[in-house]
Parts: sequence; structure tokens; C-alpha cells
Amino acid sequence: MLVSWNTTNACNLYCRHCYRDAGVKKEEELNTDEGLALIDEIARAGFKIMIFSGGEPLMRDDIYTLVEHARAKGLRPVFGSNGTLITGEVAARLKRSGAMAMGISLDSADPARHDEFRAAQGCWQAAVDGMKACREAGLPFQIHTTVMDWNYEEVENLTDFAVEIGAMAHHVFFLVPTGRGADIEEESLKANRYESLLTRIMQKQKQVGIELKPTCAPQFMRIAKELGIETRFSKGCLAGISYCIISPVGKVQPCAYLDVPVGNVRETPFSEIWRDNPVFKRLRTEEYTGGCGSCRYQKICGGCRARANYYNGDYMAEEPWCLYRESGKIRGE
Repeated sequence: MLVSWNTTNACNLYCRHCYRDAGVKKEEELNTDEGLALIDEIARAGFKIMIFSGGEPLMRDDIYTLVEHARAKGLRPVFGSNGTLITGEVAARLKRSGAMAMGISLDSADPARHDEFRAAQGCWQAAVDGMKACREAGLPFQIHTTVMDWNYEEVENLTDFAVEIGAMAHHVFFLVPTGRGADIEEESLKANRYESLLTRIMQKQKQVGIELKPTCAPQFMRIAKELGIETRFSKGCLAGISYCIISPVGKVQPCAYLDVPVGNVRETPFSEIWRDNPVFKRLRTEEYTGGCGSCRYQKICGGCRARANYYNGDYMAEEPWCLYRESGKIRGE
């Protein structure tokens, strides 16, 4: 089980696809004491992995205190970061505080393309320097790539770069149009390219020694099974089942892209929200409708609940960009 806490809305970048519409710190963000109490509740609820994300989590002055507390509670603290603030000193301090791994965003092998997407000149080099700082400090890191139509052909090259620089994994994020991402929905991958890239990623997995994982594209579980590729994952979409997210001001929702608030940790203890909320309970039934409801891969895939909600208005509906049908054929063949 893993949980992501958007520790702050503050960010030093203004990325085009940001689901949180981050940039400026929000009023009434959880303070240090509230953050420590939240970590206690997360441990009480049985979670094992805690993702510190944002915004940019390294913009919180108390981030090391929070990481130390998470580690003391038996959690595995990891990060989702743009990487640009990771100096040698920061990497060393994160490791001393108990951080176990850093996820650093890199969307292109071309610095100019990455910088344009992230809306800040020089952020490609700063992110790569952050990776090198982690490597020197002995702090494991992985590369996160958000894939769009413009970098669709670059994914394998970025995997090769990840291997070369010493990353432990390459996770490829498929856009779900929420936050600022809704403004670039037309650039996201649709049906045929979605399926094609998932197949390419799984085939690439056979060639490299690091972990490759498509995110917000649960059909990779079906494709891995069809190709005979073993993964450590048991299900594609974890939203509300073994994963959820908490906003900077304490709102809980099933995943970053499924904007269905289910409570606020300032009003109800997180462990109670996780255990009792009706939205979570409905997601855990796995009683999907449409093609997802009758699919033989329902239990290991589950379809993207956020994408179903965005396009169909129902988070239990059919995944709109999945081409698979029970005939064993791909739609359009």
C-alpha cells in the first residue's frame, strides 16, 4: 500500500501538464504538527510507502523533519520531484533523514523540449545534475517521464539514458487531463498509440536490467502477461484499493487524477477516511461497467478509473482508450 502527500502547492516550475496546478503556496497548507500527525495516521492505516510530492516537496522548510518522522514510523519515504533543487548537500541530507528513493522528472532527451514543457530554461540540466547528486550520495533514484504525442518516439531513448546515468527504474506516466493537463488534452495519447507504446515499453523491459513501469496505463499488466513478462505488480489501477493521495490542505482523493474528494484529514482522521469512505468502498468492489466489467483481465488491470471519470463522468465506467476486447482481438483489427 502506498500513499502520496502533496506536501505543498509551491513549485519553482510551471509545468504545462501539472494536475495540481502548482506554483504558488496555498493558504492553510498542513503545518508541521499536522503533517506529523498525518504521518502517524498513515502508518496506523497500514500503509508501507509514503510519497512526498507537490508542487515541489523540497520547497517545504520542514521536509527533512517530516521524512525523519515517516522513517521512524516504519514507512518507506520516497519522493516525486522535478529534481532541480537537489544539490549534493540536499541529496546527502535527504539520505541522512531516511529518504529511500527519489523520483525525478525528465520528459525528453532534448534539453530544449524538456525545458519548454516544464516552462523553465535550464531545468533539464538542473534535473540531470540532481540525479548525479543522488548517485554521488548513494540515494537511489528513478526517472519519471510524462509521455505525450510529441515525445512518443523518445521513450526507449530515455530508458537508455536512465540506465546510463544509474537510475533504478524508469516510470512512464500517461497523461490524464486534470489541472493544467486539461488544457493539453489533445496532445495526450489515444487508443492505437496508447496500446502501441505500452507494448514497446514491455518489450524494452526484456532488454534492460532496470524496472520499467507505465503509470496511469493499467493495461500494461495485460500486455506483460501476454508477452510472458514477470512484474512485481499485482494490479494496474490501484486508486482507492491500495493507493490514495492527500492534497496540501488535507483533502483526500483516490488518486492524483481522480478528482473526487472523499474527506479532509483536518475533519476526520485519515485512517477512518481510508477504512470507511463510500467512494473507496465502491472502488474496492471492482464492479466496473462496460468493457472493463466483463474483461478477463479485470482483476489485474482494472482500467484507469480517472480517465473513465474524465471521459464518461463515472469512475467505475469503461476505460476509454483501451483497445482490448474479449474476442482476443484489438478493436479496429
